Amino acid sequence: MKRILAGMFASLLLAACSGSEEPPAPQAVPVKAVTVANQSIPNVIELPGRVEPVREAEVRARVTGIVQQRLYQEGTNVSAGQPLFRIDPRELRAARAQTQASLERARATAANARAVVERYRPLVAENAISQQEYDAALAASREADANVAQIRAQLEAASLQLGYTTVRAPIAGRAGRAQVTEGALVSQPEGTLMTRIEQISPVYVSFAQSASEVLALRRAVAAGDIELDENDHIEVRLRFSDGTEYPVPGYIDFRGFSVDEETGTVELRAEFPNPSGLLLPGEFVRAQIFAGQVNQGIAVPQRAVTINENGGSVFVIDDKGLAALRPVELGAMVDGRWIIESGLRPGDVVITSNLQKIQPGMPVERLKDTANGKAPPKNAGSKAR
Repeated sequence: MKRILAGMFASLLLAACSGSEEPPAPQAVPVKAVTVANQSIPNVIELPGRVEPVREAEVRARVTGIVQQRLYQEGTNVSAGQPLFRIDPRELRAARAQTQASLERARATAANARAVVERYRPLVAENAISQQEYDAALAASREADANVAQIRAQLEAASLQLGYTTVRAPIAGRAGRAQVTEGALVSQPEGTLMTRIEQISPVYVSFAQSASEVLALRRAVAAGDIELDENDHIEVRLRFSDGTEYPVPGYIDFRGFSVDEETGTVELRAEFPNPSGLLLPGEFVRAQIFAGQVNQGIAVPQRAVTINENGGSVFVIDDKGLAALRPVELGAMVDGRWIIESGLRPGDVVITSNLQKIQPGMPVERLKDTANGKAPPKNAGSKAR
């Protein structure tokens, strides 16, 4: 019985001792990380923009008449001078013929008047007729010549009007939908709109930047925080509404020097090549304007940033080797790099891998020192403040 009691006591003592042991420490998660450092990065201003044609022409009726035929395919490219519509020319052709007949009659009258002058010239020298009669014949000849010139001008105008019955493209570009159909009456006094032609290669993209942002940019440049391109070339890149990037960059070609009183903005415009016609007039796009270089900026790889409804956040390694969640204010994201406006300081170590496996306070082990002492690519920009 004593042996049994002693065995039970030993078992209870062993269980009590084993229960007081601390659980083993969690194993550190291996991660890759980058060390934050100040670097020179492009200053990127993000603005919404609208695509506009470089040239736009409204094709309007220059004579009054009935449309006989549409001569182009709607939505296709047309060349300058290409026929687009034909207006019934018969009435104008008859008017021109009538003016031509009047011109011939006036020429005959002028020829007869000149002949009278030639006959009177020797007679007045012989005093066979009075000087007054000769002067009257000379005036009649000059009047007949003036009448010829006037009717000739009328004939040229009639020829122009007849030529306007074939409506031609004033510029090369893409012709839009026809605004009139065969049988419609078009009017020259009203200038009936028949179609529109837009040149969309290249295209313009217009922006409106806040006057306060323009002032902040000027102050940053004056303070030396931002360095502008010495050649004054400001690159612009576009993103479509679905988030895809337009592959060809453009450049600012116009900057307004006055502030719109109603909106408080300054107008900007960039020109973009559009060889494949991806950019359509009237389309809204997001633009990244690379306005100089920020001398002291911070950028981290895209994979290091987690986006949520409250903004962005990153995991950093603290002094104890634990993962710490750090909210950050994001600027632009260009070429796989997020620009950090606030939330990180030089020397912070940002985790870039195994983000799904770590939680705040979890120990981590840095696999390799990938200190980011180099500046990001030219277009890894930041949003202007």
